[in-house]
Amino acid sequence: MNEHEKLNYVEFSSPDLNATKAFFEKAFGWSFTDYGPEYTAFSGQGLDGGFFRADKYSSTANGAALLVFYSDDLEHTLARVSEAGGNIVRPIFRFPGGRRFHFTEPGGNEFAAWSDAGE
Repeated sequence: MNEHEKLNYVEFSSPDLNATKAFFEKAFGWSFTDYGPEYTAFSGQGLDGGFFRADKYSSTANGAALLVFYSDDLEHTLARVSEAGGNIVRPIFRFPGGRRFHFTEPGGNEFAAWSDAGE
């Protein structure tokens, strides 16, 4: 349900939409709806969104926002991300409230996963 003045959708750029889609399909079981060769959308993943073809990507080093996945089993999520072709850019570390790691998908966009399990 859409809520007035609440976050509803997020869009990312990716220089390689096919690699980005394949990564999220394998790592997290996402499915996509293509809207031509330059845009693909996902839904039902906590926040709906899409990827559009562009040469740039989202990185915290460039001041971009960081979207963070929650995981009940952080080591399992890290293994799935790695097996799907993700690049671990910051291994699991502790922070107040839990543990997390950062990764990039094949299109270069940076994400993180965190867990409060095992604390």
